[in-house]
Amino acid sequence: MLVSAKLAPTFAYAELERFWRDADDIGFHAVWNYDHFYGLGDLAQETLEGWTSLAAMATVVKRARVGIMVTGVTYRNPALLANMAVTVDHISGGRLEFGLGAAWHEPEHKAYGFDFPSGATRVEMLDEALQVCKLLWTQEEATFAGTHFRLEGAVCNPKPVQRPHPPIVVGGVKPKILRVIARHATEWNFPAVMGVEFEKASAALDEACAEVGRDPSEIRRSVQFFIHPAQEGQPEGMIEQIPVFRDAGCEHIVFSFYQPPDRGLMEKMASAAG
Repeated sequence: MLVSAKLAPTFAYAELERFWRDADDIGFHAVWNYDHFYGLGDLAQETLEGWTSLAAMATVVKRARVGIMVTGVTYRNPALLANMAVTVDHISGGRLEFGLGAAWHEPEHKAYGFDFPSGATRVEMLDEALQVCKLLWTQEEATFAGTHFRLEGAVCNPKPVQRPHPPIVVGGVKPKILRVIARHATEWNFPAVMGVEFEKASAALDEACAEVGRDPSEIRRSVQFFIHPAQEGQPEGMIEQIPVFRDAGCEHIVFSFYQPPDRGLMEKMASAAG
């Protein structure tokens, strides 16, 4: 089972850099951050921007893969995002994991003036955005006429280091987004707060793959554990769930820390899932 570590960019840069270096040194498969503009629970919480901090991470982390889990499709035009992703893929020497989702945090959309359409519309945008990115990454000139996004003889050079493109990671459990995952994703990510429903959701993804003619074994199954080191019962409670998810077919665990862990805790978590 692969094991990764994630820390939101809601802490001082020096703290983030220490976390990235420790995660890389310990041997985590990948290091992740997230893509929001201010603290989800505390609006005053300082937050560094996701993609620019990811570019910095890509220079600090020398071995592990790097990525955002995940970017909201509503924040950036996908043509712009495709170019950003190519840049980070080159900075990292071909270690980018491309995480994209339908977005969910309505307050920051309103605060920043981003449209926040219905869930169904955001899933449509996600499907189109992934098509746009893949076209730009693989074609010399890309043309696309969608409901939400358009390209007309668009060029994205250089191409990604990873061919045909970086692995695509998408999360979600509802039928419409599972069909998007079945069409486009290399990896499906599941939030562990839903507990043992992972197995049911994974089976639904298999069904979505059958609908679109995709071999379900081509999509890695992953879970995100939310770790609050300062809370009673954590992280032991999360560690106890690891065998349940492993037995249900989980291939990759992402430990998402909500307080910066010390190196000892990071080593403990890596060992527990190893």
